[in-house]
Amino acid sequence: MTEILPGRTVDGERFRRALAAHAAGVVVITARDEGVPVGLTATSFSSVSLEPPLVSFYVDQGSTTWPRLRSAGHFAVNVLTSDQHELATRFARRSVDRFAAPTRWHSGPYGAPLLSDASVHLVCLPYTTLEVGDHVLVIGSVAEATVHGTGRPLLYHQGRFGQFLPHP
Repeated sequence: MTEILPGRTVDGERFRRALAAHAAGVVVITARDEGVPVGLTATSFSSVSLEPPLVSFYVDQGSTTWPRLRSAGHFAVNVLTSDQHELATRFARRSVDRFAAPTRWHSGPYGAPLLSDASVHLVCLPYTTLEVGDHVLVIGSVAEATVHGTGRPLLYHQGRFGQFLPHP
């Protein structure tokens, strides 16, 4: 067994390849900044606490969407289904109008954009943020939760989108 030396870390590319082996659920975080809808795809979404109900996601500090999300008074988490991979790809791209057709959405509680056909919508109020390495940890307090279906989730694994297949 190799001993880990203090202060020694693996290089970024090797770390990225190792983490690609971990399958992650896919969500789109949406908000309105001065009336304009903004959003991004995240695979780092997680529950944090039941009491109080808290969720989290990470966003790259260099994200051009992050400053607009940060200034919004609330945000929505749209949990995507296995057939929404094109939507996830659209919200991961730069320099596109993510909310233009074919994206279908409507305003939810507090005005947050809610993406049509998502399996779950969580409307969150900002709770806290923390700079962690080259990312920002965003924690939100869940104010509203609506479950629309229990279909198969969209997953991200080895740099590609896929779906969950349950064991028989």
